Amino acid sequence: MSTTVESMQSQADEFRSRYGAVRDMIGRVIVGHDDIVHGVLTAMLCGGHCLLEGVPGLGKTMLVRTLAEVLELNFNRIQFTPDLMPADILGTNMINEDEHGRRQFEFQRGPVFTQILLADEINRATPKTQSAMLETMQEGTVTAAGQRFTLDKPFFVLATQNPIEQEGTYPLPEAQMDRFLFKLVVGYSSREDLNEIVDRTTRRVKTEIEKVMDGAEIMKWQTLVREVILAPHVQ
Repeated sequence: MSTTVESMQSQADEFRSRYGAVRDMIGRVIVGHDDIVHGVLTAMLCGGHCLLEGVPGLGKTMLVRTLAEVLELNFNRIQFTPDLMPADILGTNMINEDEHGRRQFEFQRGPVFTQILLADEINRATPKTQSAMLETMQEGTVTAAGQRFTLDKPFFVLATQNPIEQEGTYPLPEAQMDRFLFKLVVGYSSREDLNEIVDRTTRRVKTEIEKVMDGAEIMKWQTLVREVILAPHVQ
């Protein structure tokens, strides 16, 4: 029993150290918003997805880009617009001709085939296009033309939406809202943080970002999170 406790304590200490390293590296670029960074990392390490809601210019997209740089994962960004179609996200079958002149259908993978997906302004697309992501977020797979494709793990969707401008937007269906573990509301920065942002952006200072964690390590910590002891009355 003592060996098990010591092992769990050792893993917990290592997890705390590695988690702190990721947060510190993100903090080199993102000023403030500590609770938002904590929420995004928590969702990822729990194997869930995250919806960021806030007005433009608060650093939502910058946070996702920085996270992709800190983690050694593939990253794609989709700018959602009213004319975006499901095939633009998932991919489509294309007719290709081989060297013998024979034509055959070949599936061209869409931008959803990645590990970190930024769905920028997700509420600007129609419900039909929004729902194309339901299977990917829940099952981590894509079904097209009777074929099922498995996405690389870990797979993490970070979506953003603007809560103020309602013209040309479509509220997310309840079924898709349910696919997000967290909905985080990004507020305005404090005066001190704004001063720091202005100071950084008006100087010729290039912040160097280093890779801190890869996909295998993320999956390792996701497994550890599942082993956290839960008191019966809380369960």
